[in-house]
Amino acid sequence: MTIQIGDRIPEVVLKRIRGGVEAVDTPSLFEGRKVLLFAVPGAFTPTCSEKHLPGFIARFDEFRHRGIDVVCMAVNDPFVMQAWGKSLDAPEGLQLISDGNADLTKAMGLEMDASGYGMGIRARRFALYAEDGVVRQLFVEAPGEYKVSSAEYVLEHLG
Repeated sequence: MTIQIGDRIPEVVLKRIRGGVEAVDTPSLFEGRKVLLFAVPGAFTPTCSEKHLPGFIARFDEFRHRGIDVVCMAVNDPFVMQAWGKSLDAPEGLQLISDGNADLTKAMGLEMDASGYGMGIRARRFALYAEDGVVRQLFVEAPGEYKVSSAEYVLEHLG
């Protein structure tokens, strides 16, 4: 079942790199904060690298001005996420989080099977806005689309 507006973010442990590989649980990421989480099917893939992450990098200050933390997630390992962020000059405050085993992706019901492309289970392209760990807005793309999860679209539609 896909996560819905009003649902709590499931409790899962993810990975990130901060001086080394670090485990971070979703309550630590979401509770007591306003967070915009967006997911991409894969770091270094064309739309993700040319449009999706660059859009959030370009609009990062606008989210921060609204008091919103920005987190990018992919079903990639934390080393790939770190390298991808560096390659695109992601600002320090924009977190790149690894959901390497797709635990959060599956818990939210937002996985897709990209085996036909040799990528296995990946996150669907989406963005969600949460306050204190509760989903307030959800923007899930149709397969192959890039519209409603873009930084521009999300900023226009935040309540």
